[in-house]
Amino acid sequence: MNRVKFGAWMIPVLFILLAAVPFVAQAIGEPFYVTFFARVLVYALAACALNLVLGFAGLVSFGHAMFIGLGCYAVGILSYYGISDGWLQLLTAVVVCALVGLVVGTVCLRTSGIGFIMITLAFAQMFYFLMVSMTTFGGDDGLNINEPSNFGLFELSGSTEVYWAAWAVLLAVTIFLARLKKSPFGMVLQATHINPRRVNAFGYSVFRVQLAAYVMSGVLTGLAGLLLANLTAFASPSYMSWPVSGELIVMLVIGGLGTITGPIVGAIAFLVMEEFFKGLTQHWMLIMGPVIVVIALLSKNGFAWLTRRREEPAAAPAAAPKVAAASAGESQ
Repeated sequence: MNRVKFGAWMIPVLFILLAAVPFVAQAIGEPFYVTFFARVLVYALAACALNLVLGFAGLVSFGHAMFIGLGCYAVGILSYYGISDGWLQLLTAVVVCALVGLVVGTVCLRTSGIGFIMITLAFAQMFYFLMVSMTTFGGDDGLNINEPSNFGLFELSGSTEVYWAAWAVLLAVTIFLARLKKSPFGMVLQATHINPRRVNAFGYSVFRVQLAAYVMSGVLTGLAGLLLANLTAFASPSYMSWPVSGELIVMLVIGGLGTITGPIVGAIAFLVMEEFFKGLTQHWMLIMGPVIVVIALLSKNGFAWLTRRREEPAAAPAAAPKVAAASAGESQ
């Protein structure tokens, strides 16, 4: 019972603690923590978006950083031409990420397993080299963003503003994913990972369900890119490189695949460990790697025991009855 109650309170407690960060940083005179945790929130948002396809549907996308880069350049390119309207930048990021997600998803979802992984990586690298070749927008050196996104009532002109924007968006996305997971669409999406043939037998199209999730995930990742561009005042092809995609996957593994707050916990753990080990030595990756391996070996699903909102995750055999119940509900 205590475990159930703890899981139910995980989301509000986590976001209350995150909301306290700017006040604590101001009290101790360390504005660096606001910038650092703003970056944590941005990557947590991207990890939550990836969780929609990797955690729920079991689709290992090794090129999801592509959408972060697209969101960054939606801000950077418009700013380059003197357009700092945040709503227009947001609309551009959403439309571009949705269209790219639709095209890439349509191609990639024709395959599965290692084929899906390699094709998503190939598309990400294609966009990476495309931006490297565009010397007008800085090429490999990246593009400075001189004007922050202006949304009328507020603008993302500093770390604090980006922090609160990222906090609000992450909270909204977390609540949305929590509700989505329990919805008929979410149940069907999870079932496509467990038994796609049975899902098709119930009359659902596995391809369409997974494609919708992939496009949705790409759009949410693009929002993280828009926030990252304002946080760093910079857009770079490195944001869409394959190591960034790998880091997002590691955050999910650490936090717990398929859990609601797991991506947030994973992003916090990963980036805090990275910052701590960087302070110890310039060869911090030699320490970071084994630590992640130990976490993966000792814990079946990362820190998922911290993030579950139920005593146990939905068991595999129970997925088919859920899909059947959802199908029966729609037919009535």
